[in-house]
Amino acid sequence: MTTIDDCTIIDLPMIYRTDIRAGHITPVTGQVDIPFSIQRVYYLYDVPGGAERGGHAHKQLQQLIVSIMGAFDVVLDDGSNKKTVRLDRAYYGLYVPRQIWRELINFSSGSVSFVLASLPYDEEEYIRDYPTFLRTKQHGDTVS
Repeated sequence: MTTIDDCTIIDLPMIYRTDIRAGHITPVTGQVDIPFSIQRVYYLYDVPGGAERGGHAHKQLQQLIVSIMGAFDVVLDDGSNKKTVRLDRAYYGLYVPRQIWRELINFSSGSVSFVLASLPYDEEEYIRDYPTFLRTKQHGDTVS
């Protein structure tokens, strides 16, 4: 059964440029830098102050959530325990395995959340109702 302890910070590779005007590069390779193949990429931006995103879990999908600009908090919930992780750097990300409830809150002005996902979009993959999520966790992570 997945727990919040399975949610970990992953340090991403950084390529430093000797010429500071060139900036830095962070490449991410699925199943090398992160524990899954990348099937979808999306990003959240222009999130108004005080707004919340997420508020769901996934049946099988895994994610890496990165703040590529600004900062925000990710509230993780495994049905028994909760923890909050602040993301504020582009060179590390939060790995979120399947069946962990997540909420993104406290977006700073101009922040951008970049997400790498293990599966293509499928509405059937989402658990959007918290009581349903809790029942799923109580039955040993078995979902259809």
